[in-house]
Amino acid sequence: MTVLQTSLSGLTPKRGKVRDVYDFGNSLLLVSTDRISAFDWILPTGIPDKGKILNQIAAFWFDYLGVPNHVITTDIEKMPLPTGTDRSVFAGRSTLGKKCKVVAFECIVRGYLSGSGWKEYQQSETVCGIKLPAGLRESGKLPEPIFTPSTKAEAGHDENISFEQMSSVTGKEVSETLRQKALDIFIKGAEYALKRGIIIADTKFEFGFLDGQLLLIDEVLTPDSSRFWDAAQYEPGRGQLSFDKQFVRDWLTQSGWDKNSPPPELPADIVAKTREKYLEAFRILTGKNTI
Repeated sequence: MTVLQTSLSGLTPKRGKVRDVYDFGNSLLLVSTDRISAFDWILPTGIPDKGKILNQIAAFWFDYLGVPNHVITTDIEKMPLPTGTDRSVFAGRSTLGKKCKVVAFECIVRGYLSGSGWKEYQQSETVCGIKLPAGLRESGKLPEPIFTPSTKAEAGHDENISFEQMSSVTGKEVSETLRQKALDIFIKGAEYALKRGIIIADTKFEFGFLDGQLLLIDEVLTPDSSRFWDAAQYEPGRGQLSFDKQFVRDWLTQSGWDKNSPPPELPADIVAKTREKYLEAFRILTGKNTI
């Protein structure tokens, strides 16, 4: 079933590119739909079960990582949904979380040289202003993971900023705490994933404060928030096979779409291949065969 929108009686959600968020007062209901985005567009074709897969990968990580987080429950029967709600629509794809004061920056950690980081490195041997050794290759492992925050744009692209710029807004102590937390979580998650055959090349975390406590919020270490590579086929010096929507990006690029007008419908085979990649990541990481 492809769910592009959800509805709760008497409540209007804030719709993101992928998720619908309902405000319950002291808590938020985060619903991962089957919408998929690419090149800053929400595509007209969804990926069946994508929302369930992402929500359950995130739930696995929140439990495994053991750090303070926003999750109240992922059990649909324990959520305060309005009377008469068809709970089957929300089952498996919903997280009830604590409402926090959200840190206004994406906390990005990079363990490998890829994407915008690789482009910058080729020009200046830096990533987000951080000086790196000479001679690194595309997709190469960094000497150690680096923390590269970015702004959180409501529309368009996030903007990479320096640690000092972030500190000027949050304060140095908070920024240093965020950096250390993000690095620690990344290292623990990456070590686990690598043992199961997935390289986590980079990822983004979000944090929030509640009653003075720093909580990990939103999603964590999913194929939508991270670059997942197949460790068995990893080879530095080129782009890598990934467990995400690369099939979609590649098809859109080759389709002739100008990326400025509304995007085209996705062919059935691209939808099926993309769904299978998300499912494969789920199976590898959680050890479960069914969502």
